[in-house]
Amino acid sequence: MTVNIKPGRAVGKAVAPPSKSMAHRLLICAGMCVGESLIHGVSYSEDVSATIDCLRNFGAVVERVGDGSTVRVKGVDIKNASPKSTLKCRESGSTLRFFLPMALLSGEEVTLTGAPSLLKRPMTVYRELCEFKSLGYSESSDGITVKGPLPAGRYTVSGNISSQFISGMLFALPFVDGNSYINVIPPIESRPYIDMTLSALEQFGISVRWKDDHTLYIEGNQCPTACECSVEGDFSNSAFLDALNILGGEVVIDGLSEESLQGDRAYNRMFELLALGAPALHIGDCPDLGPVLFALAAACHGGVFSGTRRLKLKESDRSAAMTEELSKFGVASTINEDSVVIYPAEFHAPTEPLYGHNDHRIVMSLAVLLTKVGGTIEGAEAVSKSYPEFFDVLRSLGVEVTEQ
Repeated sequence: MTVNIKPGRAVGKAVAPPSKSMAHRLLICAGMCVGESLIHGVSYSEDVSATIDCLRNFGAVVERVGDGSTVRVKGVDIKNASPKSTLKCRESGSTLRFFLPMALLSGEEVTLTGAPSLLKRPMTVYRELCEFKSLGYSESSDGITVKGPLPAGRYTVSGNISSQFISGMLFALPFVDGNSYINVIPPIESRPYIDMTLSALEQFGISVRWKDDHTLYIEGNQCPTACECSVEGDFSNSAFLDALNILGGEVVIDGLSEESLQGDRAYNRMFELLALGAPALHIGDCPDLGPVLFALAAACHGGVFSGTRRLKLKESDRSAAMTEELSKFGVASTINEDSVVIYPAEFHAPTEPLYGHNDHRIVMSLAVLLTKVGGTIEGAEAVSKSYPEFFDVLRSLGVEVTEQ
């Protein structure tokens, strides 16, 4: 899909989209409960749909009720359940990394598949874990095949890798025979996402706690309790709407909680600093904000961003993708091993069509910039991965968006 965006000032109110990150977590917890749970505020993005498909494969019943944003989940005894067929994770890194440890619980051989771009993402943590515990693990271009059962015990994980690996273990270890510990080697990046996992588990009666600053304690043989809960508003995708205000818009966003554990809450402070000057910002705890921060730096005064190493391991190499697209606006950038510099420039309309790099956050970041100067984005359908309503919301705020 190609979209054309005309320059325009965004004005109006918008409701924060539901948090994709929390939706994954609550749905998985509900699917692991023998009982019926209701989860309100679920948006059927591509990634969330992948998680629902995998839960159904395990035998959980997941169905929409009411207006479609509420989901009823009839869970299963996850320790004794095994998938009926291959777990298809599409392009969702969360789904793949959350479900792999769960696939190890039954002791049956399970294969997880996904898009080629997903299977290229590093899975070293799980491969080494399986080798250390003498569990079955093999990778191919078609997918990953594992065979448990996952044992209780002590696990050590580097803290500078994706928190999704740690969360995946936290979903599985409460169901094994015996207590477990996860030692996270500092520094711990993206810790807010780990805390979001703990919060979701707690809502379903599963106890996992920090024993100290670097050690998680997980009691085994736990029995979660079905419940009714709601998905909170998403700071990560709301950042694209709030970024319109930095470019002269007047957008009010409803539905965000000041008590949220989401690390991407940090965007408010970072946006203010970008509007004032060329700040030095560390984004190791909120890497998903990288593209929109780069975009605003390009439109404002530049900036220096550290903690960017993991951006190359997302749907695209986000640092490289944004550097390529920002050059079309006349903006120069430098990519280092763990930092990105966006230089001040005479920001202008792009000299050629922009490309979305099959990455939802790249597309939305570029769309924000085009509300200022106008232009075209090819491959804009990538927004369906996390925020399928994004362009409709832009239109509701008075921005002229046409699709072809």
